[in-house]
Amino acid sequence: MRQGVVVRRARIGVYAAVLALLGGLLLGWSDRAGAAADPLLSKGRPATASSTEGSSYEAGKAVDGNAATRWASAEGKDPQWLRVDLGATADISRIKLSWEAAYAKAYRLEVSADGTAWSTVAEEKAGNGGTDDWTGLSGKGRYVRMYGTARGTSYGYSLFELEVYGVPAGGSSSPPPTGGAFTVVAAGDIAAQCTASDSACAHPKTARLAQQIDPKFYLTMGDNQYDDARLSDFKNYYDKTWGAFKAKTRPVPGNHETYDPAGSEAGYKSYFGSIAYPQGKSWYSFDEGNWHFVALDSNAFDQSAQIDWLKADLAANSKQCIAAYWHHPLYSSGGHGNDPVSRPVWKILYGAKADLVLNGHDHHYERFAPQDPDGKAVADGMVEIVGGMGGAEPYPIEQVQPNSQKRISGDYGVLKLDFTDSGYSWTYVGTDGQIEDTGPKYSCH
Repeated sequence: MRQGVVVRRARIGVYAAVLALLGGLLLGWSDRAGAAADPLLSKGRPATASSTEGSSYEAGKAVDGNAATRWASAEGKDPQWLRVDLGATADISRIKLSWEAAYAKAYRLEVSADGTAWSTVAEEKAGNGGTDDWTGLSGKGRYVRMYGTARGTSYGYSLFELEVYGVPAGGSSSPPPTGGAFTVVAAGDIAAQCTASDSACAHPKTARLAQQIDPKFYLTMGDNQYDDARLSDFKNYYDKTWGAFKAKTRPVPGNHETYDPAGSEAGYKSYFGSIAYPQGKSWYSFDEGNWHFVALDSNAFDQSAQIDWLKADLAANSKQCIAAYWHHPLYSSGGHGNDPVSRPVWKILYGAKADLVLNGHDHHYERFAPQDPDGKAVADGMVEIVGGMGGAEPYPIEQVQPNSQKRISGDYGVLKLDFTDSGYSWTYVGTDGQIEDTGPKYSCH
């Protein structure tokens, strides 16, 4: 017993584990016996890893509930880690590791509220593989990580399954939901330096509309605050309108967030804090229902750290449907036009069979037919929507791009997106509450 860390650790050898599994299948035995009070929280949740041996051994294979698949790290390197996002904060009581032959001789089991600061709930210093079943744990967090510090073989680290048991914070006896329909409101290019006392000021009107729709959460596609995105301006303008639902907002920065004299994105970071940096960076991901949402910082598309993260994040995704959002659109018929900075990201998302891309930057509404990164209309392409009409001065339509299906300039509004487990649809709603456009219904790839 390790005081303050764990009550009991059961160890089973590789062959014993196989026999126990076969016996359990024959006799109807449940591998959750002894911890039936606490549900399995990790199955099917998003997982990421420090490295993978190859595409057949991605992180998500360790939380798919299939004992025949596995995660494997790169060979010959320490340390290595595997992390799972439970989707919500939970009180964690048990963690079970089913090792392949490439096991960890030494590792820590860690939990985190934000995926950045970690605390240890259990530690192994003399592992010998097989199955490690840590019970009686006392930890709270949304993220759980196996952090391997010493390999038991000359290979890497490899897990058939990482199982996390516990109770979601708040006392629910069931794991976080993984399905169902939900609504999202999205807009970009939002708060000008004006208030509701000015009848021409638009962002108080779009905020009122957005709040009336009362979605599951809100997405902002950059240029949240004009002109230089100083913290004082966020407090004086954005906070008095869109700030009313700040806690339910999932923002990304735009180019105006980089103009802050205090430093690039300084005011944005100070205002939103961990809401905009839930994983320690200005890019992050999260899940809702059967959807995986990827929030990107298009000011930093030239940074390999974000690109490497994106590839790993998509490789670990276990959801059928993928939506991504950032500021600069690859395709636009507005004043800024097409922005090739987004093309490499489009290629990565397209390769991962992503469905939907949301952007701002140009101050108009526009939707495109499904297309590939080269602008060719294809059935398995991604749908792009420009929604930069959150409050900034409108831009005219200048050069209509191929595959553009609908364009609206001059009418402020928000995107109302309706997601299901297998598809999505949307409307563009004006500040008067009238539907300005209705997009087609699409199924996920």
